[in-house]
Amino acid sequence: MTHAEQQRRILMVPHTGRAENIAAAERAAQLLHEAGIGVRVLTEHDPQPLDDSPVLRAIARVGHTADAAEGCELVLVLGGDGTFLRAADVARAQDLPVLGINLGHVGFLAEWEADSMDFAVGRVINRDYRVVDRMTIDVRVVDSENNAVGAGWALNEVSVENLNRRGVLDAILEVDGRPVSSFGCDGVLVSTPTGSTAYAFSAGGPVLWPELDAILVVPNNAHALFTKPLVVSPASTVAIESQAGASEAVVVQDGFRTITLPPGSRVEVTRGARPVRWVRLDDRPFTDRLVSKLRLPVAGWRGPKG
Repeated sequence: MTHAEQQRRILMVPHTGRAENIAAAERAAQLLHEAGIGVRVLTEHDPQPLDDSPVLRAIARVGHTADAAEGCELVLVLGGDGTFLRAADVARAQDLPVLGINLGHVGFLAEWEADSMDFAVGRVINRDYRVVDRMTIDVRVVDSENNAVGAGWALNEVSVENLNRRGVLDAILEVDGRPVSSFGCDGVLVSTPTGSTAYAFSAGGPVLWPELDAILVVPNNAHALFTKPLVVSPASTVAIESQAGASEAVVVQDGFRTITLPPGSRVEVTRGARPVRWVRLDDRPFTDRLVSKLRLPVAGWRGPKG
């Protein structure tokens, strides 16, 4: 085996919209290079910030494709939740672990914060981390004749959204082959526990601990008597049918992958066949992360005695 074949490689996925983000990406690249680890950078939008950086302009770049992380040992994300979700797409394609360092605002998906990035990168260099699996969901769309329209997956949520803002989406919700309710709505969210703190939370859904295996269903602005969120078995199949006379809709996966939903089509969501491999650097419980990220008031807490 040659030296080139033995060299460790990391795919770095930075959010390049701010100068401080570019500085963080430069620092991470320098630390990895000093440790003898090769770096490539995923670029999707404006390449100019990378071109303007004396450090990053010299690093090999790849586009957002299924083989972007091929040959790498880990995907390192420097940004917020949107950047993480895009990085998870290429990491999952190669069954690689993904580590997020938050350069955004809330950053629920990030494992670490920017002010201690050097420590996190050092843990990557030393391979001092553990990997856990996060549940995903798979989605399939068929038309009224049961012809395949599209398929995909999501780490956070699948959102069925009405494209006609002057009307509503006429939908029927089904679980395990049985109808639950029909309603007019802006859309329906089907979420993983990981995604329960994202769009589904904003739409009124509950927070699910990530260790829980379950599928969350949240009607979005539904006009009906029964529009409460549902938590169903991870072995269940959740389906949303649009009525034949309904407006055109779209199925959005993790906020950026889309499938057109013609009137009369059917969306089927099941537990994902492949999880996302998630890097953990500490054993801090999700409760502490929830309190920290949402800045929940806990003054006066005394804790268990004994």
